[in-house]
Amino acid sequence: MRKRKAFAICTIFGASLCVHAQWVNHPTPGAPRTKDGKVNLAAPAPRVGGKPDLSGIWQVEPTPLAELTALFGDVAALAVPGDDPRTFTKYVFNILADFKLEEAPLRPEFAEIFGKRAQTMGLNIPTSHCLPGGIPFGTLLPFPTQIVQTPGLIVMLLEGDGTSRRVYMDGRKHPIDPQPLWMGYSVGHWEGDTLVVDTRGFNDQSWLDGFGHPHSEDMRVTEHFHRRDFGHMDVQITIDDPKVYTKPFSIRVTHRLLPDTDILESYCAENERDRKHL
Repeated sequence: MRKRKAFAICTIFGASLCVHAQWVNHPTPGAPRTKDGKVNLAAPAPRVGGKPDLSGIWQVEPTPLAELTALFGDVAALAVPGDDPRTFTKYVFNILADFKLEEAPLRPEFAEIFGKRAQTMGLNIPTSHCLPGGIPFGTLLPFPTQIVQTPGLIVMLLEGDGTSRRVYMDGRKHPIDPQPLWMGYSVGHWEGDTLVVDTRGFNDQSWLDGFGHPHSEDMRVTEHFHRRDFGHMDVQITIDDPKVYTKPFSIRVTHRLLPDTDILESYCAENERDRKHL
């Protein structure tokens, strides 16, 4: 069962995503470099206006293969060109991967929704229909995200599904009566050197992971971004959805800088030929 689920999810990701890298080897301006010319990822994080500058091309680091195998079976056997589950974080498969099955905080009344999605092996995941991955799923896919930071607005461009996020830093509040969105409404502020992003106003159509964990329109996602050095950014994601889950829960991932490159544009339906094989 674990292998079949992993296979279905990998197939779906391949149907909706593309190979990245653009302008390969174009030097990142101002990047600290070692004597051999490589970017020094361990150098201090850059700063602008007294705060860490999060700008750059980032990609979530994969979960160690041994842990992935223990959780989901022989994922290495499922690797194909351009779609390698060994490059995935475990949370792409299962947002509740840190919980024992009997301790998962999913409310019983929503287990039926999850069960139906699991029965179809994830084939109806929105990304297989060229719809956005949403948050946090779209930010956890093994594809780059470009962050552009300005004093009043931070923009995140997700290559994986071609979507974008706008994090407003100008002190505004969330809309009182928001129109539900795939990516929600994000406002941010600094707590020391950590960027805290509060996102609300979601629709209930996206999945939290490839296995199909649901959420409601009441979901609130809080992210803490901490760039600990030039090449690494630690991110904590907390999901609070009392309608669907018995308690808030958090996951932690690390994003690695991809210097000297850029993201590609990605349109799911452009020359798409995979869905008929799912």
